[in-house]
Amino acid sequence: MATTRSVQGTGASSGIAIGKAFVLPHWEWDVPENKKDVTDLAAEFERLYEGIRHSKQEITTIKKEISGYIGEQESNIFDAHLAILDDPVFMNEIQGIIQRQYKAAEVAVKEVIDKFVNMFDLLDDQYMKERALDIRDVGNRLLKHLIGTPDVKLPSDNKPFILVAREVSPSQLVHLNPNHVLGIVTFAGGSTSHTAIMARAMNIPLVLGLEGKTAEPIQTGDTLIIDGKSGTVIVNPTSAQVQRYTELRESEVRVLERLQSIASLPTVTADGIRMSLYANITSLRELEAALDGGAEGVGLFRTEFIYMDRDTYPSEQEQYEIYCKAASLLQGRPLTIRTLDVGGDKHLDYMEVPEEENPVLGFRSIRLSLVQPGPFKTQLRAILRSGACGKVRVMFPMIQSVEQLREAKRLLEEAKAELRAERLPFDEHMPVGIMVEVPAAAIAADVLAPEVDFFSIGTNDLTQYVLAADRMNEHVAHLYEPYHPAVLRLLRMTASAAQEAGIGVSVCGELAGDPLALPIWLALGVRELSMAGGLMLPLKSELLKASSERSKSLWSSVAKLRTSQEIRETLERFGMESGVM
Repeated sequence: MATTRSVQGTGASSGIAIGKAFVLPHWEWDVPENKKDVTDLAAEFERLYEGIRHSKQEITTIKKEISGYIGEQESNIFDAHLAILDDPVFMNEIQGIIQRQYKAAEVAVKEVIDKFVNMFDLLDDQYMKERALDIRDVGNRLLKHLIGTPDVKLPSDNKPFILVAREVSPSQLVHLNPNHVLGIVTFAGGSTSHTAIMARAMNIPLVLGLEGKTAEPIQTGDTLIIDGKSGTVIVNPTSAQVQRYTELRESEVRVLERLQSIASLPTVTADGIRMSLYANITSLRELEAALDGGAEGVGLFRTEFIYMDRDTYPSEQEQYEIYCKAASLLQGRPLTIRTLDVGGDKHLDYMEVPEEENPVLGFRSIRLSLVQPGPFKTQLRAILRSGACGKVRVMFPMIQSVEQLREAKRLLEEAKAELRAERLPFDEHMPVGIMVEVPAAAIAADVLAPEVDFFSIGTNDLTQYVLAADRMNEHVAHLYEPYHPAVLRLLRMTASAAQEAGIGVSVCGELAGDPLALPIWLALGVRELSMAGGLMLPLKSELLKASSERSKSLWSSVAKLRTSQEIRETLERFGMESGVM
């Protein structure tokens, strides 16, 4: 009898899947050393170029085929694959091995793949580690055209299965039939990998990061339960476990159906306070899904994803078309566009940024934009022009001082002057706001407020900066506590400064979608919350039952508490007593 065992990985795409495992064999290309005569080198170069042509055609075809069902932005992942095949460093390495060492094209390609993958894997940077999978994916595609493909076939009986593999590349994922793949388990990979992004877009539950955690290997035919939210994988579960997770899955479906029924209801508390629930988005596809879930606007458009997975900056026209389409889809509802926020954990291969020991506190976000005014003004022009398509607001990230803010606004005025001279339509009076995510901005909120039209509190960065605790660092992640008294004091200072200056204040960090924090926002006078689309309806369900007056009474008690635990316990007790949560 098969042994039941539970493994804890990382949940990367939510949902519960129950089914039989199909284990995708992990193979390495067997490319024997193959020396060529100098007279054969021209033929090897021609084989290489022909393989590149076929690979590019294949990638372009895949992108066109999948853009309809995973979204245009997500399908742009394959632009990064095309960029690798055009990368002069990558190609020069391959050509150099052929020319100087007289090796066959496939040998040169394999050596260069291994070199770059190993180099990226050694970097202490999760983003770069995950880009190693893209290089391997592209290299394997090229090798396929040079020497053929190993015979690895998926089940042919059309029975749904849970795919288990060391890693699944974006190219492999797009060839999977979502009707046949119940879920995916991988041993490698990270939650920000392209595979994870695509799995979420395709609504396929995904658990990753099982490397070194399984005492026994998962075999084809094993029954699996995977929970893409918690990261739990149960191998050969008991009948009781199957029944429990089946009920959980059915319960999730019922909850979603019930929540959908309140999507069109006004977002008003039980005592008549109007709130606005906005969506955080990275793409037009996410916007469409958020609107289906009742979003009343977009509180945060993360534009950096338009810049990623490519080898040059996006043009003004390309950005304008995306922003304009988003504004048009919103039909007069607000669209808040945050200017480029890269650095730290987000990199652009074509942007020259010096190596730093602590990039999260270094050359990133608005700091980068202000020293590279060309690309920054290109984005500002596109945002301003999109104001002619709908109700658009521009927001600067990581502002820490009035001087910094005024310099960003100066460049915005320059962009306006250029558009006037070119007689291009744009919004002359576009509202300007800032992210309050640096402690200095929260402490000096009363100084910054007269300079802008609105604040948006980024609770994720604000919390880690206040507490000097990187939530992605497993050694100090337990110190990342958004309900710390110091964090709550800065939230109160920011909200009070906004109200005194007569400007709007919203929240767009993870805390915005946490029902536990809802009475805090009601008490502080925050009337706009922006969150991931999946959190919107659950929060709205709690908000419809909430009371602003009771929340204010609660805040007077919470503000006096000294520990995070006391604050959490008080909020949880309040939620249980009031029927909220």
